[in-house]
Amino acid sequence: MNYQNELKDFLTRIDDFISSDIYSHTPEFMFESLKDWSAFHSLEEVKEWFVNKRKQSTLEIEDIPLNQVAGWNIDKDSGNIYHDSGDFFTIHGVRVTSKNREVAVTWDQPILEQVGYDGGLLGIIRKRINGIPHYLCEAKEEPGNYGKVQISPSLQATFANINQAHGGRKPHFTDLFMERDNLDDVTVLFDAWLAEDGGRLHLKRNRGILIELDEATPISLPNDNFIWLSLYQIKQLLKEDAWINPHIRGILAHG
Repeated sequence: MNYQNELKDFLTRIDDFISSDIYSHTPEFMFESLKDWSAFHSLEEVKEWFVNKRKQSTLEIEDIPLNQVAGWNIDKDSGNIYHDSGDFFTIHGVRVTSKNREVAVTWDQPILEQVGYDGGLLGIIRKRINGIPHYLCEAKEEPGNYGKVQISPSLQATFANINQAHGGRKPHFTDLFMERDNLDDVTVLFDAWLAEDGGRLHLKRNRGILIELDEATPISLPNDNFIWLSLYQIKQLLKEDAWINPHIRGILAHG
């Protein structure tokens, strides 16, 4: 049986368990998670691709004193740290008092605060190939990543990046997500603010988005860091140590 026939049979069997308050695509998400329907790669081929991406990474990270970080400054009066552009984020202090721990406690700590509290965009493109849903992911380098490279969403960018405050190019696929409500070939499946780690980030949130691009709409991959994965493959890769980054988890968890 092909994908569509098996999906139809699956939906018929679970119909009595489907409630009206779930996302319309949730039943298919359940089906996709049970078997690898990828039209491109086996799970073992995906694993080999990712291991090679980590091996081929040219990212070098060197710990340096904070007062030697180029492009960042320390305010002489407050001690706060900020970027020359006035964008990205600042580092300042907070004093915290809590009565909800085992004992009442007060502590001081530095915390990162995004300029303007405008968050960022975390977006995954879903597209049917031969009728089968696939998800566009990227093997992305970040200086703080465990293993340097992690499998990340189609788009992962702050608005400072999108506005090119760094002086570089606009992130790939930005326009698909920024114009998502105005594009005839895009269906928004999920769109909500997602909370981030409040222990180190001050009032930080990101916009998590899952869009489906019409099957007939062509899309070019910028380079071989991008790959189409099945939902089954993504969930299987969660079993590996720090391969799937938290933003993919946060977006796909809604289903």
